[in-house]
Amino acid sequence: MLPKYTLPALAAAGFLFGVFQVVSSNQPAPVAQAAAEPATSPYATFIAGAGIVEAKSQNIAIGAPLAGLVKAVKVKVGDRVKLGDILFLIDDRAALAELAVREADLAKARAAVGEAEAGVKDAEVLQRLADAVQDRRAISTEELERRHNATLIARRKLDSARAEVLQAEAAVKASQTTLDLLRVAAPVDGEVLQVNVRPGEFAQAGPLSTPLMIVGNLDELHVRVDIDENDAWRFRPESKAVAYLRGNRRFQTDLALVWVEPYVVPKKSLTGDSTERVDTRVLQALYSFNRSKMPVYVGQQLDVFIEAPDFDRDSAPANASPLPPA
Repeated sequence: MLPKYTLPALAAAGFLFGVFQVVSSNQPAPVAQAAAEPATSPYATFIAGAGIVEAKSQNIAIGAPLAGLVKAVKVKVGDRVKLGDILFLIDDRAALAELAVREADLAKARAAVGEAEAGVKDAEVLQRLADAVQDRRAISTEELERRHNATLIARRKLDSARAEVLQAEAAVKASQTTLDLLRVAAPVDGEVLQVNVRPGEFAQAGPLSTPLMIVGNLDELHVRVDIDENDAWRFRPESKAVAYLRGNRRFQTDLALVWVEPYVVPKKSLTGDSTERVDTRVLQALYSFNRSKMPVYVGQQLDVFIEAPDFDRDSAPANASPLPPA
């Protein structure tokens, strides 16, 4: 038999344990230390925006004008290319066979021109002989007209043969153009940033969600900044701007405005922040910067701060237009 104080003691212990659990569970969770301190604006009033680094020529998505199997890939990531350098080849066997047929048709058409020229000469000789007869009783009027008509017919056949040569030459040029389209070349001087195609794969024609290749001119880098439409009215092209490297705010560089796209568009460049709005519209400004001061790669994000005048939101500024006069 249990002592009379056992049950009350157990009850008191359970009560105290419950109080301890409730109190400990209500304690605020410790805030995790940031892996890298976020950048802060050097300006008293500013516009903050996320910037995406891109090539000077913008990031050019390379596609295939004609669909087909990839025959060979001539470049790899990081290669420097010149305008017109071959990036990759699409299977051209069918196009080469068609070109051979077109060239044979052209040779046949040119031979037909020679035949038609000989026919014209023969008809003209017969016509001159008929015209040279002094005594009209020696040749009938009907025969004379027949020879004149034969000359006209021979000349028209020559014109038709020459037209067929032009048509055959156009067909050869069309086949050569098809061959050129199967050799995808670099549109600018630059660097291969990404390769998403390999020999033996089928290259779809037209725009793709994942481009076959990405090429860009990296002689100078640009940063494209998304300015929220709620702050667009505060933006001024002449304002100073600075960018910080995301992950290490000690790297920073001044920005120089290249241009502003005066057209507000839906936001596409997402930063992945849990508080980020994806249903907003943005004004896009493009800035250039000194690449040597910022160890960045194309596609990397920068924290951008643009100095903004301290306007009262309830009153319009004196110069209401954010863009310089044309």
